[in-house]
Amino acid sequence: MAIFGWTVLALVFVDELLAMTAFGVWGWQQDPRWLLVWLLPLAPMLAWYFFASPKARYGGTLVRPVAKVIVFGLATAALWDAGHEPWAVVFLGFSVVVNGLALLPSIRVLVDRE
Repeated sequence: MAIFGWTVLALVFVDELLAMTAFGVWGWQQDPRWLLVWLLPLAPMLAWYFFASPKARYGGTLVRPVAKVIVFGLATAALWDAGHEPWAVVFLGFSVVVNGLALLPSIRVLVDRE
């Protein structure tokens, strides 16, 4: 079960990276693209650091899930608006499944141990 748990946690990390990539993809569609492709992913990175990560300074039982929904929801909207509708749907489904699995008690205990 530990291998499954660590695999899920690795996929959660991949999901977070994909969310930041989605913001970069959307930034590439905007002007000035050379600036926004780098700056737009910084806002969700900071939000994740302060509110959604397991050791977030301002995270809590209510704040953490709300921050995650906002980050992944906006990343999905960014992909959709950038013209990648099928990828937006796949990303949203992947995010829901992986983050849902990460809430299982046998996997949560791995996060709490660290």
